[in-house]
Amino acid sequence: MQTVKLGSTDLIVSRIGLGSTKFGRNEQVKYPKPFEIPSDKELLNLLSCAADLGINLIDTAPAYGSSEARIGALLSNRQNWIIATKVGEEFVNEQSIYNFTPEYAKMSIERSLKNLKTDHLDIVLVHSDGNDVYNIQNFGILDFLADQKNKGHIRAFGMSTKTIDGGLLALEKSDIVMVTFNPLYIEEKPVITYAHQHNKGILVKKALCSGHIQNMPGQDPIQSSLKFIFAEPGVHSIIIGTINCKNLTHNVSCLFSS
Repeated sequence: MQTVKLGSTDLIVSRIGLGSTKFGRNEQVKYPKPFEIPSDKELLNLLSCAADLGINLIDTAPAYGSSEARIGALLSNRQNWIIATKVGEEFVNEQSIYNFTPEYAKMSIERSLKNLKTDHLDIVLVHSDGNDVYNIQNFGILDFLADQKNKGHIRAFGMSTKTIDGGLLALEKSDIVMVTFNPLYIEEKPVITYAHQHNKGILVKKALCSGHIQNMPGQDPIQSSLKFIFAEPGVHSIIIGTINCKNLTHNVSCLFSS
């Protein structure tokens, strides 16, 4: 697995990261088929598989149900992993609720540290509700995260955005932005371009269209999608959510073939 320095941070991340939504939540998700939340044994096998494939980046969030706590309980060799989590969104009673105040972010970070059984968070991203610019300008959330970084509580920070203007503004004020980008959705490409020009980190979500990429024409739509995404020089890592080692192995093999 190829690794790369994440923008101007000191983080070295694998080109494919493991998304963990399915570790703890199977309600109100947009995957093509329903699924059961995996057992501890199944998750341990998946984490071992990811490590064997050279993956060192794992992405989680409070909005992913019990995902953080399960990672904290099951992940071994913490020093070998880059853990990204988020602030701003919770999933309660089958619906998302949002709070972007610094006070709430502080509570969320403290809870994530406890859930993940770690003394530091490598990456903290603001979990957008779509009102990127408003939330940045009115709550001071990125300024708060910058202060947390300066105090040594987190190593890098940014935002998982949903708009071009929000992505650009977040890059001005932080280290990393997570954007949606795939052959069927290219609207946020200007954010990737800006990041490349200014040595900022880019993580890509929904690279496989939340499992719907199989509907694309071609012999192997996964390989085509990875090749398309990594053709953009500003992309550092793709977050792929799965609970299936066979699928993860295939995704990594597609990366080598791209």
